[in-house]
This record gives sequence, structure tokens and C-alpha cells, in this order.
Amino acid sequence: MNYDIVVVGGGIVGCALGWGLAQLNTEKKLRLALVEKNQAKGSYGGAQFDPRVVALNQHSIDFFKRLSIWPSIEAARVCQYKKMHVWDGEGTGAISFDARETHAPFLGAIVENSVVNNCLVSELNQSAHVDCLWQNQVETVNRLDEGFELVLLSGEIIRTKVILAADGGNSPIRAQLGFQTREWDYHQAAIITTVESELSHQFTAWQRFSHVGPLAFLPLSDSGSSQHSSIVWSLDNEQAEKLMRLDDAAFCWALERTFERRLGGIEAAAERYVIPLKQLHAKHYVQVGAALVGDAAHRIHPLAGQGVNLGLSDVEILLGEFARAIERDIPLRHFSILKRYQRQRMPHNLSAMAAMEGFKRLFGHNNLASLALRNAGLSTVDGIPPLKRELIKVAQGYI
Repeated sequence: MNYDIVVVGGGIVGCALGWGLAQLNTEKKLRLALVEKNQAKGSYGGAQFDPRVVALNQHSIDFFKRLSIWPSIEAARVCQYKKMHVWDGEGTGAISFDARETHAPFLGAIVENSVVNNCLVSELNQSAHVDCLWQNQVETVNRLDEGFELVLLSGEIIRTKVILAADGGNSPIRAQLGFQTREWDYHQAAIITTVESELSHQFTAWQRFSHVGPLAFLPLSDSGSSQHSSIVWSLDNEQAEKLMRLDDAAFCWALERTFERRLGGIEAAAERYVIPLKQLHAKHYVQVGAALVGDAAHRIHPLAGQGVNLGLSDVEILLGEFARAIERDIPLRHFSILKRYQRQRMPHNLSAMAAMEGFKRLFGHNNLASLALRNAGLSTVDGIPPLKRELIKVAQGYI
């Protein structure tokens, strides 16, 4: 089977890319395929929440609206947060953001990964323009004169002019095509789970910083309830291992103390998962006929929850470049298309990664100079409304 474009990877970024390509207005519809080793992402309801969530900023939500996918996501389950509160757990510095400061209805939305993925998969399964090769994977990539030959686990062989790798931070396609990366291990892990608190989360995203790592409480809601939160607790590997060995009662007590009882007692915790924390950036995002997208190109520390948002911005720009090429009758394999994508996205992604790295390093030190600097900085910015409004726009993805 021959295709114009094959997307490898069926997570949020890969599915958004496949769905966006299927909607491009062309007189002759593109021949598209999406290859993903899994399909079912699980389904949750009531007080049972997916332990993996995404904090979608306003820009990503607007993008999903343009893809006509947001109404189905919103109808499934979404928790809009109107405020953010960030503080230094080892000092007095703090900063708060409120959507009303920019006359916006909310700052962003916490959505379970499975909700976004399942809505996209449902649309893709109904599309006549994408062949979804679920429960399959690319075993071998062979270069051809005018594209690639992909040998699948099923034994099927497909050919494509363009391959787009959205297959995650450990991307096999990136490795097979010889893309080089810079990466480093933080020797830390993030514990993720869902907790129930004594008090309402107040539809606020909370984040406590300390030298051992940030602890985030991200609000969840089902039928208007406001006492469930998704937590992301970043710690050194040894500390994370100790916490993972605790029983539920001891874990809730440790979490409650660290979070300074901001939401009262932690009354219950669901099953815990641990994710190693690493940072990665590809030296190049593109080759002739091939591009890396999302985590395959860049993996960032989760302290600001920007990973998926950066990946969706990659998708948005890539779709725009393909639309531009189609409008101008430029062959899809023409290298200028992918080079323009890289030129727009790489500086932005590198800036975001550098900012997160700087923030992590600032809070990673427990000496008096670092403590004084970050506390003074937080408190000063909190008292300058124009600067706070600009930071809110950054958080919303508009800068």
C-alpha cells in the first residue's frame, strides 16, 4: 500500500496530527495512515480518574476547537481551572494568578489523557481518509529514492513519501532514521496518582516548590465535585522509591504534610505510578521526507506541564506548512516544508526547555542566596499586575 504521509504514534500528539491531516482541504484527498501498537486507552468514570492527565493551555484548547474535537472532549470530562497558586515551601515567596486578570473565563483545563485520546481515536476510526493500523508497529524503516518502505510487525509492507514520527520520548523511528539527540537524566522520578482531599481544590492549580522537587495538585471534577486532584510529585529517585513502598495511609500523611494541608487532610489515594524524569532534545527535527513531532523531538521536565502543549503547537505549525504546500502545489516531500516547520518550532521549544531548566536549577539549591533570590522574585512579580498579566499569557500559550 502506498501513502502520501504516514504518522507513527497514536498518542495525543500523533492522533491530533493524523486527524488534522485528514481535514486539510484538498481537491485530491491525501492518502494517510497512522500506525500505533495500542488502541484502547481505558475508560474512567465517577470518582475513578485516569492517573495521567494533561494541563491544556488556552492555545491548545483553541487548536482543538479548530479541529472540531473540543466539544466531544468537553462533553466527556474536563476541569477548567480559573486560578494558579505557586509558592516556595522553604520560604515565604508566593505568586497567584487569576483568569479575571486577563478577562478570560479560565486559565486552562485539566483533562485525562484517555479522554483526549479516545475522542481523537473515535474521529479517526470514522474517517474515510486515514487508514488506522492499530495494534501494529513499525519494525524496520528502509529508505527509498522517493520515500520510505515500512515493514510492520504484522508482516505488511507499506510505502510513504513522508514519515512523521510522533512515537514518544523513546522514539524507535528517531533511532532508526539516525536522528541525534542531546539528553540528560535528572536522577529523579515523578509519582502520579489521584487523591481525594478534605477541602475543595477551588478549581485552582496548586504547585509547591522545594529543593527536592515540585509538588503539583491539579484539579479534577466529576459532576461538579471539587475534592479530587491529580498529583505530580517530583523527587530524587531514592525518595520516590521510599514513598512508593509506603502503604496508602502513610503515603497520604506524607503528602498532606508536604503540601502543608492547603486542602486539609488527604483522605484517599488511588494506585500510584512512577515515571523517570529525563530531558531530551533532537539536534535536528527533520530530514528529507521525515520529521519528529512532540516528545520524539523534545521531552521536557513536567514542572510546568508544558509537554503536550508544546507537542500540539508542533502539530499546528506542521499542519499549516502542509496546507501552504498543498495550496501552492508544492510536492509534499519537498524539504522546504519540513525545514520551515523546524525553523518555527525549534527556537520556541528550546526557549521553553531552557526556562524550565533554569527554574528547576533555581529551586534545586537550598543555600541562602538561592532562597532569598527566588522568594524575592516571586513576591516582587506578584505585586506587579502588568507583568503578571504577561506571565498569564505565557501560561495560556499566547506568547
